Amino acid sequence: MIKNRILIIGSNGMLGQQVTSLFLNNDNYEIRLASFEDDSFFEELPYTKIDISNKIEVKKLFLDFFPDFVINLAAYTNVDKSETEKETCWNINVNAIEYLAKYCVPANSHLIHISSDYVFDGLNGPYAENDLPNPISYYGRSKLAGENIIKKFNIPSTIIRTNVLFGSARFGRPDFVKWVVNSLENKNNIRIVTDQINNPTFLDDIASAIKKICDTSKTGLYNIGGAELLNRYEFTERIAEYFNLDMNFVTPILTSELNQPAPRPLKSGLINLKAETELSYKPRLLNECFRLMEKDWLKNK
Repeated sequence: MIKNRILIIGSNGMLGQQVTSLFLNNDNYEIRLASFEDDSFFEELPYTKIDISNKIEVKKLFLDFFPDFVINLAAYTNVDKSETEKETCWNINVNAIEYLAKYCVPANSHLIHISSDYVFDGLNGPYAENDLPNPISYYGRSKLAGENIIKKFNIPSTIIRTNVLFGSARFGRPDFVKWVVNSLENKNNIRIVTDQINNPTFLDDIASAIKKICDTSKTGLYNIGGAELLNRYEFTERIAEYFNLDMNFVTPILTSELNQPAPRPLKSGLINLKAETELSYKPRLLNECFRLMEKDWLKNK
C-alpha cells in the first residue's frame, strides 16, 4: 500500500502535538515533522528545524520529502505584539504561507492551513464561512492576507478558521483551562472579561477534523469551533464548576479595562454547520472536554 506523506509544520505547538499524536501510530501515513525549535517532542519521527519565513529552507524541506499533505500549524499568534512587530508577524503569517503554497505546486501537495476568527470585526458573530471578513487588528489582517495568498495558487487547499483553542498539551505553556485551574487552586486572583464571546475549540476536535480532511481530501474553507457559545467569564465559571473551584477569586471586567494594544473582536464565534455536514464534524460539549483533560493530566503526572 502506498502511504500518504504528511508534513506537519509547527509540530511542537499545542495543536501540533495533538495532531502529531493522532497520526503517530497510523500505518496509512508517512510523517515528517517540522518546527522552529532545535528539537522535536516526538523523537521517534523524522524532524526538521525550520524557519518557514525563509524561502530556501521551505524549498529544501519540500524537495527532501515531497509531501502529499502539508498541515501548517505554525503562526505568529501574539495579537498585541503584532501591532508593533509588524514585519515579524507578516513574515510568518503571510510571506511564509506564500512560500508553502508556492512549493506545494511542484510537489502536488494539498495545503491545510489554520486561520482565525480574528479575520472578523466581532460585531455580528457567530460567523459563517461566507460572511464578509473585516479584521480590526494587524494580526487579523495578517491572517486574512494568508488566506488570500493561498487562494492565488492553483493547489488543493483547505483553510480552517478556529477560535480559542484549549486542551491538554504535554509540553509548552498552559492553555486557558489549565491556567484557570492552576490560578484558582493556588487561590490567585484573576480578572476575566465578560464581553468576549466565542465557542472555544477543543484540540482533540480540531485535530480529528484535520485528519478527516487528509482522509477525504476535502478542499475549501471550514469553520471548526466548539459546541458551546459563551463569553470568557462564563467559560471560566464552567471550568470552576467542573473542577470544584472557588469563583470568588475571579473578578469580571470589560475588555476595555485591559488597555491592550490590539482591539479584540467581541461578539465572535464560528458556525460549524458546513463542517458538521461535509466533514461529519461533531465537537464535544465542554464538560466532556474537561473530563478528557482531567484524565490526561492524571495520566501524565
